[in-house]
Amino acid sequence: MAAGAAGEAEDRDWQRLDTWLWSARFLKARSDCARLIQDGLVRINRQPTEKAHARLRPGDVLTLPLPRAGVKVIRVLALARRRGPATEARTLYEEIPE
Repeated sequence: MAAGAAGEAEDRDWQRLDTWLWSARFLKARSDCARLIQDGLVRINRQPTEKAHARLRPGDVLTLPLPRAGVKVIRVLALARRRGPATEARTLYEEIPE
């Protein structure tokens, strides 16, 4: 049982990058989030990634080129439990000024 509990705790320590971006409401569709990542346009802690399933943890810094918004640099504050309203999504991250 202890191994199962440890596995569950580990699973809560991270979230898929595409799922988090969608839940944080950066793009309207999860498939758009995955495409942005697969095109190599997203960086996690300054490292480019092309994997939509990349593990994202609180404290990570993302660099995102967003349509109509330009390049945003954000710090992940929390993992998403769901795709909620914009006010809830805004609590998942903080913008880092240029």
